[in-house]
Amino acid sequence: PLPNHKFKLLEDLHYKDIVVPAGFKTNGADVPRFLWWWFPPNRADYLPAVIIHDYLCEKKEYKKADEYFDNCLIDLGVNDKDRVRMVRAVKFYHRIKYNVK
Repeated sequence: PLPNHKFKLLEDLHYKDIVVPAGFKTNGADVPRFLWWWFPPNRADYLPAVIIHDYLCEKKEYKKADEYFDNCLIDLGVNDKDRVRMVRAVKFYHRIKYNVK
């Protein structure tokens, strides 16, 4: 953990055809604070998916980020209701902020 709710990856994180390098920093999921009781930004259940998503977004690969986020959540065993909500939220955010359709 780092100050201001940030985290630094201590080892490379491998998923499919990407490697998130050790040293990558993330703030976790961008969840409004009033929803942290339901979806904490750094919950271990889905933190690997968040790290992969953040890394791909940093590379401006938004569609791949969303696809891998969904796939990774499935691989991590996140229940379908929460997974669908989270995937819809990131897609909506990208549509608004980056005009990704």
